Amino acid sequence: MSIDPAQIFDACRRNDRQLVEEIYQADAEAIHASDIKGFTPLILAVYNNSVNVVDFLLAKGAKTSGQDAAGNTALMGVSFKGYTELAKKLVGAGADVNERNSNGATALTFAATFGHLEIAEILLKNGADTWVADTRGKTPLDHARLQENWPMYDLIEKYRSNI
Repeated sequence: MSIDPAQIFDACRRNDRQLVEEIYQADAEAIHASDIKGFTPLILAVYNNSVNVVDFLLAKGAKTSGQDAAGNTALMGVSFKGYTELAKKLVGAGADVNERNSNGATALTFAATFGHLEIAEILLKNGADTWVADTRGKTPLDHARLQENWPMYDLIEKYRSNI
């Protein structure tokens, strides 16, 4: 039975590490592919909290810089979803904490907007820019204020004052 490298996308969604490994063995470049919406295997795996698959993909050199059609990265995905363990893994693998999507948002923008304080702290400790504004002119601090998330606001403000 032959393996279709395009199956990697569904395997990443389902956290099917065994199939991802089989696909990788058949075609190592499959881990760098993107589907019609620009999703890479790594982006799909993190969106679906597929920790085992993420571990495998990162160990095999999957690029953390891949962006979907809207410019979102895997790190932005975990910052939106709130997957702290995966945020640590991606930052540890060299993900750019200041990469911007097509709306100018960064991972910190997502963490601030959706209230993921622990992820915000990981990003800030690893150099996330608190001053970068999205296309609406809003910084992560502005997003924390708009959400009335005062612990997030205070955290971002603390990092601003340490500059």
